[in-house]
Amino acid sequence: MQDAQHAETPQPQASRRAFLGAVAAAGLSLWAAGRGFGAGTAFARPSADAASSPRFTAASLRQQRSSFISRRGPFFILDGKPFYFAGTNNYYMHYQSHFMIDDVLKDVAALGLPVLRIWGFLDGQPHNGFVMQPEPGVYPEDGYERFDYTVWRAGQLGIKLVVPLVNNWDDFGGMNQYVAWFGASSHDDFYTNPQIKAAYKAYVRHFIHRVNRYTGKPLYLDPTIMTWELANEPRCQSDPSGQTLTAWVHEMSAFIKSMDGLHLVAVGDEGWYNEPGNADWAYNGSQGVDWKRLVALPTVDYGTLHLYPDYWGKDNAWSLQWIADHIRDGHALGKPVVLEEYGWLDLTTRDDIYRQWTDQVYRLNGNGDQFWILTGLQDDGTLYPNYDGFRVTYPSSTATVIAQHEAQMRAKSERPARGPRAGA
Repeated sequence: MQDAQHAETPQPQASRRAFLGAVAAAGLSLWAAGRGFGAGTAFARPSADAASSPRFTAASLRQQRSSFISRRGPFFILDGKPFYFAGTNNYYMHYQSHFMIDDVLKDVAALGLPVLRIWGFLDGQPHNGFVMQPEPGVYPEDGYERFDYTVWRAGQLGIKLVVPLVNNWDDFGGMNQYVAWFGASSHDDFYTNPQIKAAYKAYVRHFIHRVNRYTGKPLYLDPTIMTWELANEPRCQSDPSGQTLTAWVHEMSAFIKSMDGLHLVAVGDEGWYNEPGNADWAYNGSQGVDWKRLVALPTVDYGTLHLYPDYWGKDNAWSLQWIADHIRDGHALGKPVVLEEYGWLDLTTRDDIYRQWTDQVYRLNGNGDQFWILTGLQDDGTLYPNYDGFRVTYPSSTATVIAQHEAQMRAKSERPARGPRAGA
């Protein structure tokens, strides 16, 4: 999705959620009761010289390789076994307070979810004083502190992270920030302008090679990271053939693979098909995406799809077919498939809809799914606002549906139980 405070429109070419403004910042006391962790939950603090004295060797990394999620044909592999998962998304982990970060992570762990998708970009203007790239080639270390903190905490809780590296939308800068920096004429110049592509590569190179101040590890050696995603929801509507986006994905995925052979790489796209003549805009190439060509690229490890029928003018029957089509086609190409974002606005039917969608993933051997969006407490003890209508909190009836589904996915993976009982 687009980020946080997203106000979406039913137009397929429009962003789903427009940022409503700056988000509240700062600390908070822990909402302990019923949240899976006591108020006194403690984490081991890193040593003062953690960043300057990495505590790993080449031999230890070889031993730890099994702790990285890898791919074998249409399967994810973790610790030598197939890995199926339920997970979630949150967009504010790289700039909110430590308390707010901890609150979300503890809810993720309490639900038993092994995967969380967070943003790895903050371009142009700062949020709560944090910015990762205020201008091309400038990477202030202070701007990465919250991201480092999130990776460190997630690692302690056994949570894997999926990290997109730029936004299709304007939230937190996005592709249009690059376009503005280099005086290009339109959004889609992001994919072809040589200066923009060089700036994106420089940012990605810096990001992947940074040493996390809390763990002492460069990110490309950290098994807490599951996936580098090229972008959040890239589209290139000026080229309905899909060739422009496919060429960019091929170049950038190969670029990341040349630097990092341990982590998965995905596109982070919504799953638009390219079937000229199809009457359905989601299948006819109108978004400039050719999902099957992207998934077929040798440097793309798995396919993603997103699902927001409220804003796409679709119904539940269409949604179930959308899921089935992608799992079938992705697996036929020998790649895993993840329903990476999904949301349904009607609270009276949401639990049943999510149960149907996640059952579809489970039944058809989809490899994973991640609902949009798990949020927690703000620093004043109130719930984070439900800006886009998709908020899920823990505990809640929807959270129980997700926990029950994760228990199914965990059993299929033969992973040991963690988090609350599915029926709790």
